[in-house]
Amino acid sequence: MKPVFYGMLVVLATSLMGSSFAVGKLGLSYFSPLLLVGLRFTIAGLLMALWVRKRLPVSTDDWIKVFLVGFFQTAAVMGCIFLSLRTISAGESSILTFVNPLLVVLLGTWFLGMRYRFYQWIGVVIGFLGVVVTLGFHLQLKTGTLLGLGSALSWAIATILVKKWGARFEIWVLTSYQMLFGGLLLLVMGVTLESPKIIINTASVSIVLYLAIMSSIVQFATWYYLLSQGEPGKTSAFLFLAPFFGVLSGWVILGEVVQWFVYLGGFFIIIGIFLVNWTSSSK
Repeated sequence: MKPVFYGMLVVLATSLMGSSFAVGKLGLSYFSPLLLVGLRFTIAGLLMALWVRKRLPVSTDDWIKVFLVGFFQTAAVMGCIFLSLRTISAGESSILTFVNPLLVVLLGTWFLGMRYRFYQWIGVVIGFLGVVVTLGFHLQLKTGTLLGLGSALSWAIATILVKKWGARFEIWVLTSYQMLFGGLLLLVMGVTLESPKIIINTASVSIVLYLAIMSSIVQFATWYYLLSQGEPGKTSAFLFLAPFFGVLSGWVILGEVVQWFVYLGGFFIIIGIFLVNWTSSSK
């Protein structure tokens, strides 16, 4: 894959990830949290399942693999994120969630036998420092902290599973059915773990459709394609851009003020990504 095209896909995927926080915050005025994300991924999964008709899994074992990816990538990650918001802030939850690239490097080393250079590890640490700086250094140990770490661990596990099993499936099939399975689980969580709320109007429908199509279908398909083309640790390092885009989209969409430390954090993020990729390309 050409570097320019790869970079464009990375920016597309991470900007959609980041913008989903601001758009999702708008959606909380019309939906309860778990119901909102459940609708988001169920609609996205159904739309794609209706469109995808080739290379469907034929064995029970393959369907179980797709379900496991959906459980970790969609249900567990999003469930932990929104449940963590009951006791910690959105910024704190974001910081914990995007620890996952470091966990990917650890899991990739243990389970896939991958080897990373010292400076790649330094790059991951610097990138995480950039996330912390971008979100303002605010982090306290609370109940939601464990849930936030749970979202990071679930995302890292999903990344490893996609790298290990992804070649067995057509990318659109894996994307659609993992979202569908995860979305259905989130809907169950939405009616059992919280008091459901839903307000139907033009704004709420537009928000759900944006989250389902752009921030789910386009985002996941692009992300899985990137994972299939390179090392999971290297690709996941770019996830440090997502909270940075999240802050910027909050400024554009919600009118939130961008503080000086956002730009400082962005600098650390860029340095971290450079180290991870520069050491890999010089190998």
